[in-house]
Amino acid sequence: MSTTVTTDTREVTLDTETVDVIAILEAEAEHSGRAARAKTTWTQEDDGEWIANYGGYFGGSVDKRDGRYVASDTFGLVVGDFATLEEAQAKLADQLHVMLPSVIRPVA
Repeated sequence: MSTTVTTDTREVTLDTETVDVIAILEAEAEHSGRAARAKTTWTQEDDGEWIANYGGYFGGSVDKRDGRYVASDTFGLVVGDFATLEEAQAKLADQLHVMLPSVIRPVA
């Protein structure tokens, strides 16, 4: 299979393999040019309350309630209820990466 592109100046025909290679190279170049996700840091505000800083912005919080950890995003919406603090923090960080893709800072 091939693709033909016609422009005002000349016609170029590329085979499928070449188009695939170009797409892969473009994706790799775009990926290497920016961080995979913003850096998430945590601050314990009070006993049982942790605040997420996502790329320099308020990312949400994790609160300990009745022995469980409830993660809420930057808009105050509950992301989930978890057995451990680590699970809650990881899920919130993943959610923020999806919700706020334009907040990209280097991962340190």
